[in-house]
Amino acid sequence: MSADFDLQHLRACLAPEPVAATDEDDFADKAAAMDIEEATLTPSAVLFAIVQRKEGARALLTRRADHLRDHPGQISFPGGRMEACDPSPIHTALREAEEEIGLTQNLPQIQGYLPTYRTATGFLIYPVVALLTPPLTLRLDASEVAEAFEAPLATLFDPTRHRRESIVYKGARHEYNVIDCEADGKQRRVWGATAGMILSLYRRMR
Repeated sequence: MSADFDLQHLRACLAPEPVAATDEDDFADKAAAMDIEEATLTPSAVLFAIVQRKEGARALLTRRADHLRDHPGQISFPGGRMEACDPSPIHTALREAEEEIGLTQNLPQIQGYLPTYRTATGFLIYPVVALLTPPLTLRLDASEVAEAFEAPLATLFDPTRHRRESIVYKGARHEYNVIDCEADGKQRRVWGATAGMILSLYRRMR
């Protein structure tokens, strides 16, 4: 990994087991997120994979297929709902990453968890942070994923690229995080829970 990325510091910022967010965690829409009863939320997990490139650490992201009913075309981490067969959020994140992008489950080197992230749409997300060492061979499931790409963490962590926007959802106005970045020669707009989890790691590493 490049010299500008402190692996020891990364591990110190993560929890070894799932940990709940607290009032100190900066959700974009804290009132909506924290007021939802946890028992009513759908547990899910995502794989926040950091690719160890010589030119710098990069986050592995996907763009959801345009034909999907929920969040078509949105940039996200590989992940999905926890199933009864999953003994832990790590198993969910690895299983979903294999299904969505063909990432072999023994490749990610699990580093730990970020605090759970609640969404106003009713999900309780367990962010699992892992390292990946190239070369990587991915196989995308076209029914779910339009593309996979890597975005430099230095760009995602640039505060000049961070902002908040709002939308009316179910009759109420909700705020959400947005990160503007360029990856693979394209301008990318990372928003919602994905941006929130990236900012969660950024704030802890800062």
